[in-house]
Amino acid sequence: MKKLHDIAEGCRSMLFILLFILPGMVAQAAPHTLAKISVHAGSNTYADTPLTVSLEGLVPGIQQDSFRLVETTEGISEPVTAQLKPGNPDRLAWILEGETPAQTVRTFSLQRIEPSDTPVDATPDIFLQDDGDDIRVIVGDKPVLNYRYTLKDVPEGVDPIFRRSGFIHPLWTPEGTRLTRIQPSDHYHHYGIWNPWTHTEFDGSEIDFWNLRKNQGTVIARQPYERQNGMIFGGFKALHDHVLIKGPTGTQTVLNEQWMVDVWKADPENSYWIVDFTSVLSAATPEPLTIKEYRYQGFSLRATEDWYDGNTHILTSEGYDKSDANATRARWIDVRGPSSARERSGDATGTSGILMMTHPSNFNFPEQLRIWPVGASSGTENVFINFNPAQDRDLVIKPGKTYAFKYRMIVYDGIMEDGQAERFWKNYAEPPRIVLEPVRN
Repeated sequence: MKKLHDIAEGCRSMLFILLFILPGMVAQAAPHTLAKISVHAGSNTYADTPLTVSLEGLVPGIQQDSFRLVETTEGISEPVTAQLKPGNPDRLAWILEGETPAQTVRTFSLQRIEPSDTPVDATPDIFLQDDGDDIRVIVGDKPVLNYRYTLKDVPEGVDPIFRRSGFIHPLWTPEGTRLTRIQPSDHYHHYGIWNPWTHTEFDGSEIDFWNLRKNQGTVIARQPYERQNGMIFGGFKALHDHVLIKGPTGTQTVLNEQWMVDVWKADPENSYWIVDFTSVLSAATPEPLTIKEYRYQGFSLRATEDWYDGNTHILTSEGYDKSDANATRARWIDVRGPSSARERSGDATGTSGILMMTHPSNFNFPEQLRIWPVGASSGTENVFINFNPAQDRDLVIKPGKTYAFKYRMIVYDGIMEDGQAERFWKNYAEPPRIVLEPVRN
């Protein structure tokens, strides 16, 4: 009888645990759903597309290790790598993986979890290194780009007036081909990927920030800030002072510029990088600054010395090439030439390239192009690309306002297949509609 009594008592204890203690433990460990997120493809098809959505008003002070994103497809839920993009407001970033056909909807949930529930050893795939002169963005073990924030000395014998900072060089493809160059002997003021203004006017003074030999203006970068490593993107912000060298009151900063550069790991095969570039301009004084119309200025690429008329392919969204694209408008321009990385591996015919895209929110979109046509610079080392929003009209930078210019670069090896450039541009310029619905418990 005592044995039966002990068995009964044990059963009652087990029942108590099952009914009261375990549910409490499960409830404590179970994630709390903060929001439902639906992604609506609309009329476009998307492939491995970077997405961000505002978290404004959702959860104040959310941390990277206190949430997870889950996608539900036909009743099956799978975790999705997501990353917090700090800002005002914070944003949630992730990759819409695989292909998302037109007119389809994908559903996600954003869940709060205990920090201890996340993996402790989560080494970022995209990270930044700083050597005191340059920030290098790296994906895995492959460098993507260097951003120079200290003055770059000029080659021996060259006037030091050509020194400057605040540019991207080198820019590498995934296989290691360098696509940019700086300080070429034909134009010592060319600096890889850079964003100066040529013909500006401030308080009655003409200032050329592009042609440094005039000694009218220059661009000075400050220390980068808000650096971010991550599993799907890494990047930084930087401030540039556009300086009037010889003004009525001496040297004066007359234009402020903020750079925001993000490198996305969107392709599961790492066959290309996505580099997002944003420049935000604002007046540095109570006086406006006018960017006067001129044939070249703004977001520019001076390409590797290995590319020239005879070996470079250029195609714009409107069907123009190197012979006739100059001064035309374009939503994108694809530029590719011989791949030094593939040549080193024995493939003498391999190519690498860069697809440069502009955003519909930019002033005077789609901007006009300045490219060096066939025959420029005697046909050698002559690939230069410029998106110019002020080629045919002035842009007045008024005090108290900001002016953003957005561009995306697809940096790749191989070739851009027919129709692929247009799909990349639509993924960038016409993203899917994202609906975030907070869950109130």
